[in-house]
Amino acid sequence: MVYVDRAMETDALNFLDDLVREARAQGADEADAVDIDSRSLEAAVRLGKIEHMERSELRKTGLRVLVGRRQAVVASADRDPGTAAALVERAVAMARAAPEDPHAGLAEPALLASEWPELNLFDAEAPASEDLVRKAVEAEAAALDVAGVTNSEGAGASRNETRVALVSSNGFSGGYRRSGCGLSVSVLAGEGTAMESEYDWSQAVHASDLAEPAALGRNAGERAVRRLGPVKPETAVMPVVFEQRLAGRLVGALAGAINGAAVARGTSFLKDAMGEVVLKDHLSLIDDPGRRRGLGSRPFDAEGLPCTRRALVEDGVLRSWLLDLRSARQLGLPPTGNAARSAGSAPGPASSNLYLEPGPLAPEELISEIETGLFVTALMGHGVDLVAGRYSQGAAGFAIRGGELAEPVSEITIAGDLRKMLLGLDAADDLVFRGAVNAPTLRLDAMTVGGR
Repeated sequence: MVYVDRAMETDALNFLDDLVREARAQGADEADAVDIDSRSLEAAVRLGKIEHMERSELRKTGLRVLVGRRQAVVASADRDPGTAAALVERAVAMARAAPEDPHAGLAEPALLASEWPELNLFDAEAPASEDLVRKAVEAEAAALDVAGVTNSEGAGASRNETRVALVSSNGFSGGYRRSGCGLSVSVLAGEGTAMESEYDWSQAVHASDLAEPAALGRNAGERAVRRLGPVKPETAVMPVVFEQRLAGRLVGALAGAINGAAVARGTSFLKDAMGEVVLKDHLSLIDDPGRRRGLGSRPFDAEGLPCTRRALVEDGVLRSWLLDLRSARQLGLPPTGNAARSAGSAPGPASSNLYLEPGPLAPEELISEIETGLFVTALMGHGVDLVAGRYSQGAAGFAIRGGELAEPVSEITIAGDLRKMLLGLDAADDLVFRGAVNAPTLRLDAMTVGGR
């Protein structure tokens, strides 16, 4: 099945243009409107049988108006002309009653994107429901075939597509479409109270970039079996290695600390660190919204500004915040084209395709230099305090002894000071783009591992 609808994109832009014009006619000094039309199809199976099949469609329009520096945002899923007129009236009335925000406002026309790249973000080949079921069944069957795997928590496959249109009173008008697909499986190994669960997943813009279902399933099964018989280690301070597939979680914490909104509020432990060393001198943190087929790619940001590749940390030195227009004005800096928004919210800064550049050593080499340490393969909970710069999470993985992986460990916590953790970080050479935030295998010099 092929889905292409250019007429809908043009229709959305015309509708938004009418909304913005009406807002100006009713007294708004500035206005912008966004229309987000999304469709998704998801199949879930367990033990070879379909558990559920879900199809959803959602179209929502958001209108932001400014009366002076007073701002309001309203949203609706109803595009009836009468409803649209009421939406504008309500938005203007809300803005007049809102408190003044000296930093609110649209971009100067000279800052707007006038052209943007084709990023190959839409896969026109939409799978039928039976194709999704087949992939999920195949992934689960491969996992269950692994010796030692005793049960399944299920497998799923999905496909979604979204069309985004944006029109602003400063002259911007543009839209784009993107698609996404995913495949996941989770299984159990062992018996009774000695059971361990594991999973694997793959996501991509184009279905052809997804992992093969059988390979995905086998990996999930083998990971579950390897986790059998875990022990609880003694509490100690030691080197900790984050497995590649979850190392992005640590990079995500760094991204939160350099988000312009947090910096402007003073709620980031890095708020005064611009120009300072925050990583080792061979490491750089990159935000690249122009990555073709990237899960976080976008041709322009939510305020109509161009998106450009940017080194947020370059050779260990913090060089840039993630900024939208509002946070940029608060900090007295130019915007970085990192605005994101939903239909019902004002723009805020966010990363696109964020990744830590790889280092020179293979993961095995990073591990081989550790006499006693921890290799983390699972994280539980949310224990990142970006204000104080503290990190504490539940974890599981494998002990490192004599430079090699040893017995599985679980029921532990890992904790540390984020600033010290980042300064003691080394990266392996195995960067893989699995999502919108990515990193290679990461080794930290020292963390407190809480066990028995």
